[in-house]
Amino acid sequence: MKNKLVKYSLYALNILFAVIIISPVVYCFNVSMMTMKEVFSGGFWPKQLIPDNYIKALQLAPFFTFIKNSLIVSCTVTFGQIVTGALAAYAFSMMKFRGRNALFLLMLATMMIPSQAIIIANYLIICDLGLKNSYTALILPNVASAFAVFNMRQAFLQLPMEIKEAADIDGCGNFRFFCFIALPLVKPSMGALGIYTFLQSWNHYLWPLLVTDSVNMRTVQIGLGMLQGAESTDFRPVMAGSMIILIPSILAFILGQKQLISGLTSGSVKG
Repeated sequence: MKNKLVKYSLYALNILFAVIIISPVVYCFNVSMMTMKEVFSGGFWPKQLIPDNYIKALQLAPFFTFIKNSLIVSCTVTFGQIVTGALAAYAFSMMKFRGRNALFLLMLATMMIPSQAIIIANYLIICDLGLKNSYTALILPNVASAFAVFNMRQAFLQLPMEIKEAADIDGCGNFRFFCFIALPLVKPSMGALGIYTFLQSWNHYLWPLLVTDSVNMRTVQIGLGMLQGAESTDFRPVMAGSMIILIPSILAFILGQKQLISGLTSGSVKG
């Protein structure tokens, strides 16, 4: 009886947290469908769904261009961090060389440096290379990450070393072992890292704001800020724009939910 009570209490608590998290999104959608009178009346639900605010938002700013730019940048950054993170993590976990632990600790130390502390240096480098207003400027500083290396290293360390030793005896080289044996075994961790990186890159604001001046190179977060400036008295189009740019994030989470959960729980149970 006590176990059932604890179980149902946890269910109720999860439902409560879910409602708290989803309520702002639902309210945002409701406001995007309201008339101005309904907004100022303070109601939560619109009397009638009116998509005019979405049309107005698309007219005020080229959201499809912003979404295209963000998708290109986020997908490329995600792919780059998975590749560089997996390669470096494999070296730090499966290969033995002098100074391996010292190099790994040095790399981890870079995670303590706030991104704001090096953003000016990165900006000056991008300007000196003549890369402003380009996908390269948006992608290059974020294509590798110490967190990605750390995350993938933990996944590789969970693999039994007997597999690597057996592969070495059979004459399997490091690169072949990495591609055909190690990577398939850590797919859940790669999926979790991919979703995390995609969402993080999708929500970048300060760096795209610095390195892009052209409207055609802006990303979704900058586009939403432009919309706020254009419609300072009417925030219904802003809410509509927020719902538009939220769709890819929700789709990424839904499509990768299985990999995300598997990656977060991998290694939690030994057997």
